[in-house]
Amino acid sequence: MPPRPPSRLRRVFRMLNPIMAGRSVCKPSRPDRVDDPTVRKIQILRMVVGLAAMVWILVAYRIASDTKSVAMQRLDQVADSAALLAATFPVVVAVFVVASRPRNRRLYLRRALKPVGALLALGGTLLYFVLLTEGTLTGGPFGQMPEHPTGSDYLYLLYQLFLVVVMLWGFVFVPYGAVLSLTHVFRTADIHDVLPPIIATVLVWELAIVDLISNTYDGAPLPVRLAAVFGGPLSVTAVSLWELRRLRARHGLTLRHALGR
Repeated sequence: MPPRPPSRLRRVFRMLNPIMAGRSVCKPSRPDRVDDPTVRKIQILRMVVGLAAMVWILVAYRIASDTKSVAMQRLDQVADSAALLAATFPVVVAVFVVASRPRNRRLYLRRALKPVGALLALGGTLLYFVLLTEGTLTGGPFGQMPEHPTGSDYLYLLYQLFLVVVMLWGFVFVPYGAVLSLTHVFRTADIHDVLPPIIATVLVWELAIVDLISNTYDGAPLPVRLAAVFGGPLSVTAVSLWELRRLRARHGLTLRHALGR
């Protein structure tokens, strides 16, 4: 039986697969974190019900004219959520670390490296797309070869092909990683188990404010609009409070305990 390749080499090969890379980068991995199957089921149910309600509102009140429009609305909502989460995450984590006892701060800062890494990985890939589309990485349009190419021209063509391969990899990694980041709240359970429900609650109320300002559900009756804007935040808040209560009752984890107070 041939020897197994070194674990570091296996990790390198895993990163070549954008799906496996997304799981490695964006899912929490702290061994002693709480992994409660009941909480996961409730969160999935909440997501399915919320998606079904949003699709019904968009179609029934002709806010979106067809399935493509519904998909685009959902994609825009995921993009807004990811952007808000990226801005909310460091603020809430910073407040959490500062509010904790000095003996816990170094531990939480060390644990925050992986969530920060997930944020930087997604942000860096998006920055790569921007630099590529603006021509910063290529110095001009793709595929332009002189009439009599030299060896350096062929090397430059290989460089462009490499950029395209990385771009295709990113097209899978970014949306998959963004969905995982939203599901696992930028893997903040790696810092402490009470953080994901707290950040999720802050995030959904931020999104509600954005929906109110942008009139996302304009065209629906006022009661339906209110239900669409506030139904999600209220349900997420209820589930988050239930999750925090379950962490306290089943696992002895509370915010006060996390802060060392």
